[in-house]
Amino acid sequence: MPMRTDHFQAYKQKILDLADLEEATLKSETFLFEADPVKPLEIYYAPFEYVNPDAKVVIAGITPGLYQMRQSFEAIRDLANAPEEEALRSVKQRGSFSGPIRKNLVTMLDDLDLHRHLGIETTLDLFGPANHLVQNTAVLPYPVFYKGKNYNGASPDLLKTDLFRSYIYGMFADEMALLKDALILPMGINVRRAVETLVDRDLIDPARVVSGFPHPSGGNGHRHRIFAENREAMRAHIAEHFKRHPI
Repeated sequence: MPMRTDHFQAYKQKILDLADLEEATLKSETFLFEADPVKPLEIYYAPFEYVNPDAKVVIAGITPGLYQMRQSFEAIRDLANAPEEEALRSVKQRGSFSGPIRKNLVTMLDDLDLHRHLGIETTLDLFGPANHLVQNTAVLPYPVFYKGKNYNGASPDLLKTDLFRSYIYGMFADEMALLKDALILPMGINVRRAVETLVDRDLIDPARVVSGFPHPSGGNGHRHRIFAENREAMRAHIAEHFKRHPI
């Protein structure tokens, strides 16, 4: 099983031993990974480590938020006695792009005919029976908080923050290399900027990257306009990719 780190072994029992999954419990010293007190930024552990080597499409966000962090902990607790691979795969299926964001994401992906190219009824199935076709991931794989709030990739600048370099050019780049033929869908401009830096370093083939997909958050008031402006180009790009890499 492809695993990016062995942190899960160190943290699993700590997750199982928690009395509750309140915000203060999750964002505690126990799970604090790294911090920049000047920014101020904090990175916490959450078990988003599973990599699906057979994925045909990569859906990439900035970082899991608090909601996704809680979902990931719940998945591990629900599958406390399951094999490690099953538990970590369940985290990705349950926690990735969970909540209201998933509905917006599926609506846009279906509009781009991604489901048709993957041979499924709807891209909602990527979070269920067709989970084997997707790698849901993030440029920053662990939950990041800025001033205590979910980090959005804009402030401080994702690409100008030293704390993030090892994740962008290390873990995320390694993951994209492992999934070398998978189509990459960056969610929003800041994820796209990060992916483009890897393209510039010849670490990602630009033909794999679909540009122009807006972040599907309900808080992104520009997502409908951006999607409409780029819809036809994205549809063509996806169709061309799957002509070269048929399922």
